[in-house]
Amino acid sequence: MFTIVKNGRLFTPEDQGIKDLLLADQTIVHIGADIAVPPYGNGVEVYDAAGCFVVPGFIDQHVHLIGGGGEGGFATRTPEVMLSQLTTAGITTVVGTLGTDSVTRHLESLLAKARGLENEGISAWIYTGAYALPSPTMTGSVHSDIVLIDKVIGVKVAMSDHRSSQPSKEDIARLGAAARVAGMLSGKAGVVHIHMGDGNRKLDWLFAIVAETELPITQFTPTHLNKNKELLAEGIRFAKAGGMLDITTSSPAVAPKRLNPADAIRACLEAEITLDRITMSSDGNGSMPAFNEKGELTGLIAASPGSLFEAMRCLVSSAILPLPDALRLITVNPARSLKLPRKGSLCVGNDADCVVLDQDLNIRHVFAKGCCLVRDQAPVKKGMFEAIP
Repeated sequence: MFTIVKNGRLFTPEDQGIKDLLLADQTIVHIGADIAVPPYGNGVEVYDAAGCFVVPGFIDQHVHLIGGGGEGGFATRTPEVMLSQLTTAGITTVVGTLGTDSVTRHLESLLAKARGLENEGISAWIYTGAYALPSPTMTGSVHSDIVLIDKVIGVKVAMSDHRSSQPSKEDIARLGAAARVAGMLSGKAGVVHIHMGDGNRKLDWLFAIVAETELPITQFTPTHLNKNKELLAEGIRFAKAGGMLDITTSSPAVAPKRLNPADAIRACLEAEITLDRITMSSDGNGSMPAFNEKGELTGLIAASPGSLFEAMRCLVSSAILPLPDALRLITVNPARSLKLPRKGSLCVGNDADCVVLDQDLNIRHVFAKGCCLVRDQAPVKKGMFEAIP
């Protein structure tokens, strides 16, 4: 099956002007001006993107694929993500994670969900572990999960949060060491993806680990760094030291101290953080709880995967970043940080993941691994059970 996306203004994410894309099976096989359509075009689909922007498919590196939550009891467990929630938001690559609950949520279920989404047409990976230490695993250790399970690219843990296991600095260092060696052996990123709470320690332990051990700062990818101004300031210091700074795009009213993504990115730019140190992720289908000073739950909503695209569009419409730079935060940057092969940019040989945006930056078409999953703003394909009336 061949697909030609014609006459669009191509962003790789760099602006390449008007170009056509030729997709064959799951791969971009040619980029050029005015690619000819065979006179007898059997087996060739043509999409006219005239007047539109053709951009890389979006990468969301933090999504609760099987749901999260539960901080307010069993009724507050959030639902699973469905395919069209992701594709209609332009997400063609996703990384799944567990959250607070690793008792009624299981890594085996998370792995199965990732494989199911792959079968339905997008690309998916996961983190082993959860908030707690010792980390829940599938094979008996974080090290072997990363080495032996193809979909596992790193490990998650929580830090500076009253819901965490209150790990010590040494606990985090040992986790980083195990993940690093496992990543080296398996050719993966092997990162420690850290849920950051709003505790007073903030990123102190990460700075200490980097100073006191041989672990590089890139071994750790803390997220939710826009939870409050003080934590963002530490995230900016982390990025200036060479680390990655991840902004959560879901900004609920129940958490008034959280900076919205646009304000957080503006603060990063004012602090002269280079764009290659910044990523954004949605926390999709995770719970977004608010707690008072006593640790009591005062509000909770489910995060939306669609917030990733909305945040990117807001950066452009608010003139905070031009489109190529805004795209980097959800395409090439997370692909590089997580060592995701063939992802993040539109070039020959990469996976055929792309999004067609109209002039108002509305999503018009979405292609994942060469297949059109969203056409004219409507999902062509839905997940198995969301298709039931």
